[in-house]
Amino acid sequence: MGELETTRRGLLGGVSAVAALSVTAAAQPAQPLVINVVDVAGNLALTQAAFEAYRRKFPKNVSRFVFSKAPAPELPAKLRAQQDANRVDIDLVMTGTDGLSAGMGQNSWEPLFPNQASKLPDLDKILLPAAKRLQTLAENQGCVIAYYPSGPLLEYMPDKVKQPPTSTDELMAWCRTNSKRFLYARPANSGPGRTFMMGLPYLLGDSAPRDPMNGWAKTWAYLAAMGEFIEYYPSGTAATMKELGEGSRDMIVSTTGWDINPRVLGVVPKEAEIAVLRGFHWVSDAQFAAIPRGLPPERLAVVLDVISHLLTKESQAVTFDRGYLYPGPCVAGVTIDMAPQQSQDDIREFGRPMYEKLIADVPIELPLDADKMVYAFRRWDEQVGIKTAK
Repeated sequence: MGELETTRRGLLGGVSAVAALSVTAAAQPAQPLVINVVDVAGNLALTQAAFEAYRRKFPKNVSRFVFSKAPAPELPAKLRAQQDANRVDIDLVMTGTDGLSAGMGQNSWEPLFPNQASKLPDLDKILLPAAKRLQTLAENQGCVIAYYPSGPLLEYMPDKVKQPPTSTDELMAWCRTNSKRFLYARPANSGPGRTFMMGLPYLLGDSAPRDPMNGWAKTWAYLAAMGEFIEYYPSGTAATMKELGEGSRDMIVSTTGWDINPRVLGVVPKEAEIAVLRGFHWVSDAQFAAIPRGLPPERLAVVLDVISHLLTKESQAVTFDRGYLYPGPCVAGVTIDMAPQQSQDDIREFGRPMYEKLIADVPIELPLDADKMVYAFRRWDEQVGIKTAK
């Protein structure tokens, strides 16, 4: 997820001092720092209130946070240029598996475990089991901050799609009959897009669902064939939601969070429905905090302390947000009744009871490993997206 902007201010009045002790006790900077945070995953919708709560609680560590957003595919080159020039001015990156994988591919991230483990919580003790599995994908170069089972889901308008597809064959037939009425975004910059790409091998019965190079023969053929009926591939998920809401598309690829949050915000009509295909497996997703290599020691110490703060239960409760990454928390023991009242109200009105059953009953798979994800993005761009990308 990443492009649909929401503002979360003032939802977190205060945070306990369970975390944020390392800097205060041992390495407080000589003067408060301005910390630059780049968000390439839409994570600030979940965490900005927690960042600001840290600043209020520890003004001797941080005078202010400067937040900026960027598309995930643009980040690696920017980081490489700064690191080659020994002038890194990004302190912290909030990223999905896409940006994390791209940065790992060029050795951009500060190793966190075991190098900095003493300055961070014990993830084995605090993370949900599914989030703990996702943490392994970071290869010790990032720290999971938020988690959701993701998708792939189909989201559609029931007045336009009377009988939603129930299989991959039916989906292809629907696209053929309703040319240009189905849409998904470029996987390298879209949570739903990459979840759809990674979920198809399970739906199609490919030989090796976690090996896009040698085991996705059916998937690559299916995506290419589907492309004949897709007008273009947007650069981000928000465009697909906007077009569904405006009526220029009848069905799109979605995830739990991208289903709930745009309906909360009124971008997509509340009456939009969700379908899953026969043989569906969840392909889980997460958002991570990653630190660029090259930070001076005092900045590194403060940023590690901020990450610890984001993993407190108080901060995690805010990640329920307005359904943006539903459920959201990656830390065990964080429940919806701990969330701000706005979050509780939104989930009650726009959430779907079916999700709890699907999460309980359907297998939850990991996304691709970093090197394989980078390969899959490149191959999709070269063989699928290049034909109709805009």
